Amino acid sequence: MRKTSIAAIMAMTLGMTALAAGCGPADSGKSKSDPAPAASGATSVTTATASPKVDYPTRGIEYVVPFSAGGGVDLVARTVAEALSKEWGQPVSVVNKPGAGGATGAQYALKQAAADGYTVLADNVSNTTMLAGGFKEPPVRMDDHIFAARIVKDAAAFVVNADAPWKNFKEFSDWVKSNPDKLTWTSVGPAGFSSFVVAEWLSAIQADFTKTRMVTTKGASESLPIVAGGNAVLAVHTVNEVHTLVKAGKLKVLAIQAPERSPYFPDVPTTGEQGVAGLNAGWWTGISFAKGTNPAIIQKWEDALAKLSKDPAFAEKLKNLQLEPAYLSGKEFSDFLKKETDYYTELGGKSGIRK
Repeated sequence: MRKTSIAAIMAMTLGMTALAAGCGPADSGKSKSDPAPAASGATSVTTATASPKVDYPTRGIEYVVPFSAGGGVDLVARTVAEALSKEWGQPVSVVNKPGAGGATGAQYALKQAAADGYTVLADNVSNTTMLAGGFKEPPVRMDDHIFAARIVKDAAAFVVNADAPWKNFKEFSDWVKSNPDKLTWTSVGPAGFSSFVVAEWLSAIQADFTKTRMVTTKGASESLPIVAGGNAVLAVHTVNEVHTLVKAGKLKVLAIQAPERSPYFPDVPTTGEQGVAGLNAGWWTGISFAKGTNPAIIQKWEDALAKLSKDPAFAEKLKNLQLEPAYLSGKEFSDFLKKETDYYTELGGKSGIRK
């Protein structure tokens, strides 16, 4: 594979995603379909209830993103922060605190900062349901969160270096099945989004997950340049996150993991179209608060995000970020998370991820 400067590619990634973040967002409301794995015992998730109005906010709000700048969670957070800063007349500032697969930022927002509503956590599948599924004793538990709303979802994209020899996902899967020890793939941690997607895929094609090697990164903005530079074989990130380097000719998309093809890569077949059926792992981002936060504040966020999801200007910005709006209320979000936690706990146990 051709090796290029990782620093140069990272600069391109962050520069182009910054331009995308400034663009202006797609249909609002819930997504057409969410993979709904069967649930048995549901994880307890506390939700807020409607409360009287509260004088909030009266000062700046810290919106904690537990991943590096430039990734999907970060871009959504910045888009939301910009809109709500205008709506409420107080600054909503995004603060990146990456590390430990999203657990570092989550611990800060949910356990270290004051539970006064002025610290909000940008949640993602990696630092919630996958964290719970990957660890018997996770550093942040599901019941440490009060979930307010889901904002968007996105499909997973399997990408390799643009000069990689595989023409399609079927060919790549056959190679991995025969050579699992040669597969290197990037992830934010053992229980990160990419880890579960890779484990689910390898189980489906009957390849040995334990023989592959994970390359730990702080997020897509670090991970993708590593693959584009030929220093790892595979990255699995969202359509939004891979779009810039794919369009720049640095990465090649082999498959989209979703029920339907992505409107942003219409010529790329889904994993199911290429013979790998039954893959459910998906990506989303939403927000939560620490236990003890005033329910009226949480309700105000839920209401604001519901309103924002119907705003054509916000929808246009999401569209320009190659993202799908997928709003869920606090109650709907919590019910969704209970099922997802069960699914990833089972997958984590089968694959050996769960420790």
